[in-house]
Amino acid sequence: MSIIEKAIGKLERGRKETPQAPAMPRAPEEVPAPASASPIVEQAMAIAAPVTKEASIPQSAPPTQVSSDSSRRSRRIDINLTRLHELGMVTPDGGRTPIAEEFRLIKRPLIDKAFNQAASGANNHGNLVMVTSSLPGEGKTFCAVNLAISIAMEMDHTVLLVDADVARPSVPQFLGLKNEAGLMDILLDDKLDLADVMLKTNIDSLSFLPAGRSHRHATELLASQNMSRLLDEIARRYPDRIVIFDSPPVLLTTESRVLASQMGQIVVVVEAQKTTQHAVKSVLRQLGSSANVSLLYNKSRGFTGEEYYGRYYN
Repeated sequence: MSIIEKAIGKLERGRKETPQAPAMPRAPEEVPAPASASPIVEQAMAIAAPVTKEASIPQSAPPTQVSSDSSRRSRRIDINLTRLHELGMVTPDGGRTPIAEEFRLIKRPLIDKAFNQAASGANNHGNLVMVTSSLPGEGKTFCAVNLAISIAMEMDHTVLLVDADVARPSVPQFLGLKNEAGLMDILLDDKLDLADVMLKTNIDSLSFLPAGRSHRHATELLASQNMSRLLDEIARRYPDRIVIFDSPPVLLTTESRVLASQMGQIVVVVEAQKTTQHAVKSVLRQLGSSANVSLLYNKSRGFTGEEYYGRYYN
């Protein structure tokens, strides 16, 4: 934790010493928290999205299965690569842009941890990586999508990007898609297989699992045995796969804390000049000392004056 504490100290110094970087493209739904004199957790709860009308939770959900039946094939969809490029994001044909180079650096330690732990026999699902933040508007979805695409460009790895922000799914808006059946539907319907809702994309080695229907018992579903079995299956079934989860902000909902308990690695996005030291400490405290947490310092500037989108602290 000493390195993380140093990173937190750097955040506070950066708020005083570093000029504000130009704003990055944001997901439409990630609206910054309103200013308030109340504690940050109370601010987070104040801006929580209202619960929409949803189906009731089943009394006893049958085990979720990931079928090996080759006749069940995932549907293929086309990601709007032009939109991604216009948003300043990583694309397969985008060349050596600053954002592409940043995520080349960011992904490397995550990949190493994922597969070094597997090789050592560790049973902690190091290839399940959750990307989160303290509050909305700090760039977690932007970073999750860029990270997934960057890893998919590797020669030896495949990626499954999961939209686990079930209350406010935002990955489809980045990709130019509509939210469809996905994670919640698998947990609710034992007749659905992962292949029925997982979408193959026009980016080689990248698949996408939407959030699916909203549900008022999302926290309980994510903490269920069905979810544990599903995560265990997707973590073990494909030894070359890394699974990136775009999760809700930690201080806003309980879903992210439930997900964190089942992840091998957690990346907390920290926005330069905005995220406070108090918020970072609150997130780390809620995730627990046993969590494998890395901080991604987002929207910072390099010493040369060139714009940097991310700095990585382990």
